[in-house]
Amino acid sequence: MKTDLYTIIEKIESGKRLSREDGLKLLYCQDLSLLAFMAGMIRQRWHPHHRVTYIVDRNINYTNVCTAGCAFCAFHCPPVSDMGYVLSREKLAEKIEETKALGGIQILLQGGLNPALGLEWFEDLFRWIKEEHPIHIHGLSPPEILFLSKQSGLSVEETLKRLIAAGLDSIPGGGAEILADPARKRMNAYKKASSDDWLHVMETAHGLGLLTTATMMFGAVETLEERLEHLLKIRDLQDRSIVGRGETRGRFTAFIPWVYQPAKTRLGGKKASSFEYLKMVAVSRIFLDNIPNIQASWVTQGGRISQLALHMGCNDLGSTMIEENVVAATGVKFSMSPEKMEALIRAEGFIPVRRNQAYEMMEES
Repeated sequence: MKTDLYTIIEKIESGKRLSREDGLKLLYCQDLSLLAFMAGMIRQRWHPHHRVTYIVDRNINYTNVCTAGCAFCAFHCPPVSDMGYVLSREKLAEKIEETKALGGIQILLQGGLNPALGLEWFEDLFRWIKEEHPIHIHGLSPPEILFLSKQSGLSVEETLKRLIAAGLDSIPGGGAEILADPARKRMNAYKKASSDDWLHVMETAHGLGLLTTATMMFGAVETLEERLEHLLKIRDLQDRSIVGRGETRGRFTAFIPWVYQPAKTRLGGKKASSFEYLKMVAVSRIFLDNIPNIQASWVTQGGRISQLALHMGCNDLGSTMIEENVVAATGVKFSMSPEKMEALIRAEGFIPVRRNQAYEMMEES
């Protein structure tokens, strides 16, 4: 096995793309220090200036009503539940203005698949935000967009065009979970979006010029082979977005692997270890040769493990998360001020830099 991994190191040094077989060898590897070495080589190639980026924003969940019923989700409520909500514009305005007062430059706007909210509702909402409380809208995961497309009887492309015209600026990578349909069926996530559905929404968004992120929720029911399938599909789509637009970089700005949180979910099970998380982070950085940024999930791992992730190939700590509700619904909740985040980054010998959604540097501390 070590000999095989040294062959992979030679490929990395010569800039050759890793194969499916190479990816499996990495996922089965238990030598974290060797994986860290390889991931560090690639991180340095992408980011030679020793910077670690972050963004100040807020995750606003406009509704928790959802028809999907994913077995891993502790946040959603069925439409008949008394616990369901839709945020009022008064509450949204309060949250947006507080975000801006705290130095936030965008909102991450996501919710459930709520049958009471149609495409026109979102168009009106986005226009109102842009007119009354202007801020970057990083919103609506692929399953939400697919849901609106089916509801309205429009194609995904036409749905996206209308949302963009109303004010949608970029799309988060939520709803990906594992992009392997057998795994999606085992966690009851298939009916909200198949792997092809998720990829189709993202490819269409890329074709319309939107930047997006990509995520992976792992450690629930998937196999290592299914994790690799996920990575391959992300890498292939990034390739197509580069070729299709004649650019040197694709439209996925970052990849964000995070660990399934089993508490209070119907799926249950055990949470993957910190070792498994750090290994997956390193493999992501090594295998995804066309994704410029790998984000550490401090929201699910906490500060210390996120610091270690910076030595496993991560170059970004994501959002300070002025507010976060979905992971918090499982009982896992961490908070992070910009000052604390910058101190965490400096403690590992890196330079903290604020960024925007496009990963353009805003302020070096």
